[in-house]
Amino acid sequence: MKSAKSVWAASSTLAPFLYPSVCTAASKLPLLACRRSLHHQLRAASSTASTVNDLPESRLNPAPDDYSAPSFNDKAELTLYAGRGGNGCVSFLREAFLPDGPPNGGDGGVGGNIYIQAAPGETSLHKVARQRFIRAGRGRHGQGSSKSGTRGEDIIITVPVGTIVREIERHDPVAEEEVSMRAWRLVQKERKKEERERLELEEQARKNGVEEVEEEADLGRNLQPRGPKPQEDEENPDEADPQRQKWLLYPGMTKSEMRSAEFPKLPKRTRFLKQPPAPVYLDLSEITPNPILLATGGIGGLGNTHFTSREHPRPVFATKGEDAVTMKIELELKLLADVGLVGLPNAGKSTLLRAMTNSRTRVGNWAFTTLQPNIGTVVLDKYSGRPVTTAPKRAASASGEVFDPRTRFTIADIPGLIEGAHLDKGLGIAFLRHVERAGVLAFVLDLSARNAVDALKALWREVGLYAEMRDEEERLRGVESNIDWDLAEDAASPGPINLMHLSGTQAKEDELSPKDYISRKPWFVVATKADLPDTQANFKELKAYLDRVTNGEEAHPSGVEGAWAKKCAAIPVSAINGQGVRRIVHWTVGLFDEIA
Repeated sequence: MKSAKSVWAASSTLAPFLYPSVCTAASKLPLLACRRSLHHQLRAASSTASTVNDLPESRLNPAPDDYSAPSFNDKAELTLYAGRGGNGCVSFLREAFLPDGPPNGGDGGVGGNIYIQAAPGETSLHKVARQRFIRAGRGRHGQGSSKSGTRGEDIIITVPVGTIVREIERHDPVAEEEVSMRAWRLVQKERKKEERERLELEEQARKNGVEEVEEEADLGRNLQPRGPKPQEDEENPDEADPQRQKWLLYPGMTKSEMRSAEFPKLPKRTRFLKQPPAPVYLDLSEITPNPILLATGGIGGLGNTHFTSREHPRPVFATKGEDAVTMKIELELKLLADVGLVGLPNAGKSTLLRAMTNSRTRVGNWAFTTLQPNIGTVVLDKYSGRPVTTAPKRAASASGEVFDPRTRFTIADIPGLIEGAHLDKGLGIAFLRHVERAGVLAFVLDLSARNAVDALKALWREVGLYAEMRDEEERLRGVESNIDWDLAEDAASPGPINLMHLSGTQAKEDELSPKDYISRKPWFVVATKADLPDTQANFKELKAYLDRVTNGEEAHPSGVEGAWAKKCAAIPVSAINGQGVRRIVHWTVGLFDEIA
C-alpha cells in the first residue's frame, strides 16, 4: 500500500522531474521479471537436449558455441629493415682563447641488428604476422666534444619451435656499392690506358719527325674523346667518383670549396658481425638459447678527428653512415607434436582429441568443423598418486643411458582431407606439414561413413602426393642455393648454409626423401563411431586388411618399399561416449618406446 501511494504521489507532483530514478525503477519491475523468466526457460531448454544431436549435452558432445578458438597462424611474410649507421660529425674545439682548435667530431652509432629466436611457450605466428614490417633502430649521429652516437636498438623476432625461415629477396646497399666501385675503377683504368697510349703515340711522332703528327693526334683524340662528358665529370666529381658520395662536408663551406675539396683515401671498415650469406634458410626445430642473426645494421661514420694529417691539419669532412640490409623472409610453422591425427572430414578427430586431452576444440556434425590445427596434451602422470596410465620404462640406449618413463605426449589435430585435396579441393593438403614431424601417425576412420579400407588408401594417397610436392620444393630450393646471390662476395666464399646445428633426427630426415621419411613413421588406425549399428563388418574387413599388410601379404597403403608395417593395428572407439580411448593411449606409449 505504501509503495502504491508513493507512486501515485510521484505522478501527481514534480517527483518524476526531480527524482527520475524513483519512477524508472518502479516501471522496470515487470520488464525485469519477464526477462528473468525467459532466461530460466532458455537455460532449462538448453540443459535438457543438445543442439548438435539427440544425445544429452556433455563435454564430449558440447553445444556448437562451447569451444575455444585461440588465434593461430602458421605462415607469415616479414620485411626486415636493419638500422642505418649514424653519420660522423665535423666539429672543432672552441674555447675562450682558442677559436680555431683541433677537430673533435665524434663517430656515428652502429645501426641495430635483427635476430630471430625459437622460444618455448609460443604456438603460433599470429603475433609476428600482424607486424609485417620490422625495423631496427638507426644509429645516432656523432656530436662535438668527441661524443659518439648511440647504437641502434636491436630487434629479436620470437617464433615457435618448429618454424622454418626462408629468404625471399634481399637488398644490400653495401654489396651494390662495391659493385659500382669496381665498375668505376675499371672505367678509370681504361681511361688511363687510353691516355697513356695517346701520349706514347705523340712522343713517338715527335722523335721520328713524322709530318703526320696531327693525324696521329686526331687518332688519339678518337681513342680518348674530349667531349662535354669529361668536362661534366671534372665539374661534378661527386657524380663521377662513387666514393665522394660517402663524405660529409662541413656545412660552412662554399660550393666552390666543396667542389675543389680533396679527400684522403677512404679507410676500410669491417663489420663487427658479418651479414649471413644469401639465401638464408633456418630450420628452428629446437629451442635456440641464443638469437640467430638475420640482418646486420650499417656501420657508423667516422668523425673528422680520424682524418687529421700533415696535409689536413683541420679536416672539414667526415664519413656518412652505411645503409643497412633490407630483407624479405617467409616464416612457416610446422607443429612439433608426438602424434598426428589424419582423417577425412567429420570422422570424429576433434571429439577424439577432447576425449583424450583437456582440449576444448570445436565439435560439430558437419564437415570441416576444424579449420585450423589444434594441439592437446595427454597427461600420463600428474604426480598426484597413481599415474593415470602406467607407462613401461623405456629401454636403455646403446650408450647405456637409461631414460625416465614418459609422463605426457602431445596430439595434433588438423583439418580433414578429402580425395583430390592435392588439387586444392576442400582445405587442401598444406595442413599436413603439421603432422610431418610427428613421431606417430594416427589415421582416424569413420566406420559408419564408407568402406574403411578405401578411406585408408585414399588418405595415404594424399599423404604421398604431399610428400612429392615437398620433394619438388626441396629440389627448387637446392637450385636456388647454387645461384650467386651476392655479387660483392668472393667466388671462393662459402655458399648458403643452415645456421642451425642438425640433430640426429634432422640428419636422418635429410638423408631420406620426404615421401620415404613419412612412410617410415609408425602408424595405426583409430576406427571411430564403433558403437553405431552395422559397423562390425566394416571393422572386420579393415582389421583383416591391416593383418595382411603386417604379414607382408599386401603392399603398404602408400606404395613405398620399406615403409613401416610392423604392427598395423586398428582400435575401435566411441569417442563421444569415451569408450576405448584409454587403449589408444596405451598403444601410443608402446610405439614411442619402440622408436625411442
